[in-house]
Amino acid sequence: MVTMSRVVSVHEYTLAAGVDSAAFERAVAEAERRGLFDLPGLVEYRFLEGLRGDHRDSYAALWIYESREAWEELWGAPGAPIEADEYPERWLTWENELLAPLLDCDPDDIAFTSYEEL
Repeated sequence: MVTMSRVVSVHEYTLAAGVDSAAFERAVAEAERRGLFDLPGLVEYRFLEGLRGDHRDSYAALWIYESREAWEELWGAPGAPIEADEYPERWLTWENELLAPLLDCDPDDIAFTSYEEL
């Protein structure tokens, strides 16, 4: 039996000065209400708030994809990512309409790392 490894992407979000946590949480709730995270191959996601360490009072998201193939279908291969204008429409709405106004940088400039399960 062949098992497909899942991919987990960790996105780190730093809110802009003057933006409070309630605004971020409202944006996440609005995105969920609108189904913006309903992407092919995305099987789970979680939003986290930093409690201690370098990212205290910042946020992170864990995006879990069913397989590397599903992740690459959405975002391109590790050495050849797709351009932002090719992102799924739902993702563009999340990033541009809801997330961008809250961050201290462009959503495409956030710190992130994608991992493949062993």
